[in-house]
Formats: sequence, C-alpha cells, structure tokens
Amino acid sequence: ADHPGDGPHDLTPHVLRVLDALGIDALMPIGGDDTLSYALRMHEEGVPVIAIPKTMDNDVHGTDYCIGFSTAVTRGVEFIHNLRTSTGSHERIAVVELFGRYSGETSLITGYLAGVDRALISEVPFDVDRLAALIMEDKAANPSNYAMITVSEGATIEGGEMHLTGEADAYGHRKLGGIGRETGELLKERTGVNIIFQEVAYLMRSGRPDSLDLMVATNYAVMAADLALDGSSGRMVALRSGVYTDVPVSVTGEGVKRVDVDELYDVDEYRPKVRHVLGKPMFLY
Repeated sequence: ADHPGDGPHDLTPHVLRVLDALGIDALMPIGGDDTLSYALRMHEEGVPVIAIPKTMDNDVHGTDYCIGFSTAVTRGVEFIHNLRTSTGSHERIAVVELFGRYSGETSLITGYLAGVDRALISEVPFDVDRLAALIMEDKAANPSNYAMITVSEGATIEGGEMHLTGEADAYGHRKLGGIGRETGELLKERTGVNIIFQEVAYLMRSGRPDSLDLMVATNYAVMAADLALDGSSGRMVALRSGVYTDVPVSVTGEGVKRVDVDELYDVDEYRPKVRHVLGKPMFLY
C-alpha cells in the first residue's frame, strides 16, 4: 500500500481492499485493547467483525476473562515457588517482576496464589522506605529468613513515573520494564540484604496453555463462529460472572479494566486483601 512519508499513517483503505479481494466473510480479531479498538474501526467500516479478548494482563473492559491470563498466572506461581529454594537457602529478598502495564492483576493474583509477602501493583504507587520496613518484618518472621515480592511492570514509586524504554509501537506505547530491578536496588540500599531480582517476562506467555485457558479459548472460538454464522457483527465474546456471553465491541473503548483496589488490595501493607468471597465472581471482581 502507498503511504506518505514516515510516521503513523492510516492503512484502513488498503485493509478493506485486501479483505474484499480475499472474499473474507467475517473478521475475528483477537488481542488486547489496541487490537480491539481497530476491530471496532473495521465494524464501523462495514466489515462483519466478531472480536475475541486475548491478553495475559486480563484488562479488556467488558469481560471478566481474557485468553492468556490463567496461563500467565500459572507460570508466575510456578516460577516463584521454584525461586524459593535459592532465596531461602541464601536468606535473601526476592523481587519478581511480572507483566502488567495498567492493571496489576497478574501481580496481585500471582502473589495471592503463590503466597508472597508483598505484591506491588500498577494501580497503587508505593513508598520504598515503608516497603523496606515491611519486607524486613516478613523476613524476620520467616523461619527460613527470606522474603518475596511481586512487582507489576507498570508499578511506580510514589512521586515517580513508569519505566519506559525503546521506541513507541503503532499505538504509541513504549516498552515497560525496570521497576523491579530498581526496587531491588533501593531495598538493598535500605536493608543491607542481598536481593535476587528476576523478570519473568515472556516466560509468562510461552509454551502450552493451561487447562483453563484451553477451555475458555475453545469455547470463545465456538461462540465466535456461532455469532458469525448467525450474521452478527460488532460483538465481542466474553465471560461475565462465570457465564459465556457477548457484548458490543465498543465497550472495549470505555476504559481499561483495573484491580478493584478497595475490595482486593491493602494499600498500607502492599498485599492482597481477599475477604468474604461468598457470592463473588470466580476471579473476585
């Protein structure tokens, strides 16, 4: 396709020509909020669209579950449990950085299920001195004299900003990463304890999906095919309160789904706060 100069440019006319030339009956975009924003654009251009939410951050508005989330959490929990051996034997503090740009759900839920001492999330800036005091209490209370922390890649220190690197992608987002390493260095300065820093990164999204992801992905595919065969368009398959359903793809533009801090997070203790789960959805909110 022809386009003027460098920088962002709209290739929608070319995309429409290609879809027409290929005789595409329905388009099924699969991805996160950026991908799904273009799914809405295609629908507005008259292309039959059935969207499928897929991002391990689990932050697409309009659905409780995105493909990839369970596998990412499973990988994170396993990684943390494996890391306990070295952390405990050397009596150190482990800082584990996990994916999660605007939503800290991966850090929150992984930390909750792995039983880490503190979990830093994107939604709540943290005070390093406060964190250092808390983690030293955790270490002292542990018979093996070690402590563990999870950190969302989008987490920030109070008064600071996200750690951004590299050039922006097509949607204007630069890569995140580095807050975990900085947190570890600052904790070592304040506590004198050696730190084990590990960035799980792409290991969270690699390999075979776990059974829950496989179940949801398969059923999303069946539902998307059914919607397309029924002539629907501009819809997104979803899970809401444990029930498979579909919603307008436009809901993805209403915001990013973030951790319900009031319900699930202790902002003073920097850890999950899960109480009274009776009647809550499977993923708690």
